[in-house]
Amino acid sequence: MTSLKRTYASTAPSTTLSSKTYLRTLKSGKVQKIVREVYLRQDIACSSQLCTACLNLVPASFHKKADAPVLSATPAATKAFPNGHYLIPDTNAFLSAMDLFESEGTVQDIIVLQTVLEEVKNRSLPLYHRLIALTKNEGKRFYVFFNDFRLETYIQRDAGETINDRNDRAVRKSCTWYAEHLQQAVRSRKSARCPTIVMLSDDRANLRKAKDEGIQALGLEAYVAGLPDADKLMDMVASSRENRAVKDSKAQMLYPNYMTMSAMLTGVKAGTLHQGIFHVSPYNYLEGSVHVPAFDKALIVQGRENSNRAVSGDIVVIEVLPKDQWKAPSSKVIEEEDVNRNDNAENGDDEQEAVVTEKERRALQDAVKKVHGRSAEGQPQATARIVGVIKRNWRQYVGHIDKDSVRSQAKETRSQQTVFLIPMDKRVPKIRVRTRQAADLLGKRVLVTIDSWDRESRYPVGHFIRSLGELETKGAETEALLLEWDVQYRPFPKTVLDCLPAEGHSWTVPASLDDPGWNGRKDLRDLLVCSIDPPGCVDIDDALHARPLPNGNFEVGVHIADVSHFVKPNNAMDKEASLRGTTVYLVDKRIDMLPMLLGTDLCSLKPYVERYAFSVLWELDTSANIVHTTFTKSVIRSREAFSYERAQLRIDDKSQQDELTVGMRTLMQLSKKLRAKRMAAGALNLASPEVRVEMESETSDPADVKTKQLLDTNQLVEEFMLLANISVAAKNYEAFPQTALLRRHAAPPKNNFEELSNQLKVRKSMDLHTDSSKALADSLDHCIDPQEPFFNTLIRILATRCMMSAEYFCAGAQAYPEYRHYGLASEIYTHFTSPIRRYSDLEAHRQLAAAIDYEPLDASLQSKAKSEAVCKNLNVRHRNAQMAGRASVEYYVGQALKGRRLEEEGFVMRIFSNGFVVFVPKFGIEGLIRLRDMVVGQEQAGREPESVYDGESYTLEIEEQGRKRTVALFEKVQVRISDEAEESTGKRKIRLQLV
Repeated sequence: MTSLKRTYASTAPSTTLSSKTYLRTLKSGKVQKIVREVYLRQDIACSSQLCTACLNLVPASFHKKADAPVLSATPAATKAFPNGHYLIPDTNAFLSAMDLFESEGTVQDIIVLQTVLEEVKNRSLPLYHRLIALTKNEGKRFYVFFNDFRLETYIQRDAGETINDRNDRAVRKSCTWYAEHLQQAVRSRKSARCPTIVMLSDDRANLRKAKDEGIQALGLEAYVAGLPDADKLMDMVASSRENRAVKDSKAQMLYPNYMTMSAMLTGVKAGTLHQGIFHVSPYNYLEGSVHVPAFDKALIVQGRENSNRAVSGDIVVIEVLPKDQWKAPSSKVIEEEDVNRNDNAENGDDEQEAVVTEKERRALQDAVKKVHGRSAEGQPQATARIVGVIKRNWRQYVGHIDKDSVRSQAKETRSQQTVFLIPMDKRVPKIRVRTRQAADLLGKRVLVTIDSWDRESRYPVGHFIRSLGELETKGAETEALLLEWDVQYRPFPKTVLDCLPAEGHSWTVPASLDDPGWNGRKDLRDLLVCSIDPPGCVDIDDALHARPLPNGNFEVGVHIADVSHFVKPNNAMDKEASLRGTTVYLVDKRIDMLPMLLGTDLCSLKPYVERYAFSVLWELDTSANIVHTTFTKSVIRSREAFSYERAQLRIDDKSQQDELTVGMRTLMQLSKKLRAKRMAAGALNLASPEVRVEMESETSDPADVKTKQLLDTNQLVEEFMLLANISVAAKNYEAFPQTALLRRHAAPPKNNFEELSNQLKVRKSMDLHTDSSKALADSLDHCIDPQEPFFNTLIRILATRCMMSAEYFCAGAQAYPEYRHYGLASEIYTHFTSPIRRYSDLEAHRQLAAAIDYEPLDASLQSKAKSEAVCKNLNVRHRNAQMAGRASVEYYVGQALKGRRLEEEGFVMRIFSNGFVVFVPKFGIEGLIRLRDMVVGQEQAGREPESVYDGESYTLEIEEQGRKRTVALFEKVQVRISDEAEESTGKRKIRLQLV
């Protein structure tokens, strides 16, 4: 039984009860009678500022700012609607043109019907969330009208009527009511003109019925054609399925049909089909893989037919091919622009497409044919084809328009044409886009979205959203990488800023200990606390102290910014932080999780000022064993904010004997003992390419690239942060065994290391043992080349890539043995020490506060389902932030080396039959050197030299101009570094050449 605001509705004189009874048969065989009641009312406002009657309906006690009229008294006028107009879009309009509705300065005064909102939610949850955001944007004037609860607009579904037809009728009924209602409203206001109610739809049947009923109704294209900048706006509307069906009715079907959802689910359940995520190789766009639990190794998917319109990241269902069709992974680099450079964007204009071109077929056959030998790379692997897509991972894609796909005459005219967008992500296929601004978009970074990929089209079809700016400009490239990695970078909305303390930067810790702000807090202001961070750090999450105890042990404290004091559960700021998940660090800027007032001032543990903290205090013996642990909310006053370098100098300076320095030396000694114990337990010392880009102080342009130097102070901070995270994890799990937010790192499957292990065996006669993290750590320690100090780091970088990703999880979602953090060799772990920049830590603070009875735990953190949803989002956001940071470094390294020609040492990391990958430690970059780029002379351009690829010995023998040269895996090589604008992605990339 359902009702809307029953207590108020039952007292309203204009309330009607609509009741519907139906029978449901239960599993037991019994028949259950269900009565559904809906209270229909006449006091749901139209929300037009022209209508005083609706305001008078609702009692004064119900008037709030949120109830103020949304729709303007003077809505936008056009030639077709000189008196102005309100729009009522149907579901199809929102599904086809959400980008248009979101575009600033285009459409306003939109009535979003409850019927439509719910249908959008059922059809596309991401679009539903975007539509909800529009309804909260005051400037856009989107009003949700509850038509299914208003007496005059409520309709029941007729016998034999489809849900879709019922919903279309509900939209038309609301349009008719609004038109009549507004006519009555303006009669009493002689100066007012009545706006036209316009139904917007891309459904032909709905448009035809609206016309028959005397409703003003337009299709999307017809409506947009009457707006200013119609050319640009028209590009933002997706082509409807009906229009495509008419155009393509005679088209040949290139791809096989997908199985029905029920057939796929039945097959997966029976084990004849398998479900997993499709990943396209970054080196070969014609090869992908899907990892499924039933197979030790990922299943290979080769060729367009077998990938069957799946895009990297889609959740797919696959069928394993017979063994005689199994293939070895490709050993060749194949890029789409090399093979399909002259494809025709206008589908079928010149010739009928084939799903696989002859060039593609030859390239793939050649890639597989050249593989031989007994190495893991050369062995046939289980090969599969995709029979359906469970869930699309389509998103907005950044790329640039392929200049060869733009018709020359279109460069002078504004005629519509289809062009190719080449995505920045090489794993994503070219996208066909219809546009009237092809000439204007050349040389620009462009944002598009995929609308469909039908069986008759070789490529997906999408539509234009907006231009980001010129290729290679700092603004366009930075926004591009943020969009590519789905980083939320918009300014904080007013609702979030309204949650900040009213005192702003003047806020201080209360002076009186009797103030409620001191309740439950320990006064630790007398402790000699300091922070140690990277240079220039302003969002200081953590600080430390150490002092001797009378019994010969030490008191050590980790003090963490008390962000949970300022960010309360479920308010606007908390919801925004939860959505963002983490602060994203780029080379030249920071995309904050929390507003700057908190992150860099009120929460930041700046020196010389009092700040709220959450402290973990240990008593440690001289061997760094924990004797006792205390958790407490506190107030601290940091004595100094050190950079890693300054802290190291202070510790090493024997003349400094003050208490603060002595405390830091104590921390250093204890941290080394903690680290030794971790390593003895099997913790891994892994590596990743770490460089920093030095910027010009005045221009903020990149000046140079330096390798990051790790000092003992880096490890000092790391050890105590790890210890705090482990201690808090245990406490939170003890208190909340089902909902504690934890972080795990699964042990990698043995076959993840199979190839690296074989490579080390063949090339260096070294063994890699992977039975446990301890065995792996020990064998990595022995991977040493006396002639080449960097070799060990190189192997650690490669070993890191064999690992599983660490992930957040809810305690009740895993068995306790699965909690283990493989890389840290810890039984349990969480993130607690960075709440300014990580939402996971903020949640851990709230759970810890409840665990020590400081405050009750919010209901959202006691729900396993909600906690799991939070963890799922955090895992995505954490990875995206990492990838965005790396992309930013890659862009700035390219800019820093622009126009320079250098020679540096590099190491061969991977061998293909037509090239090899070299890693350059000095700049933390790796690049592909292809055989065709080694040919000297313009007349020879594009030709590959003779070569022999040996997958068994990981070597590539190259013969050019009578000279032979063998390139081997792990070999040190001299490379020439220059830069080039990569044609396929539009990015400026580092170009490597073998010297």
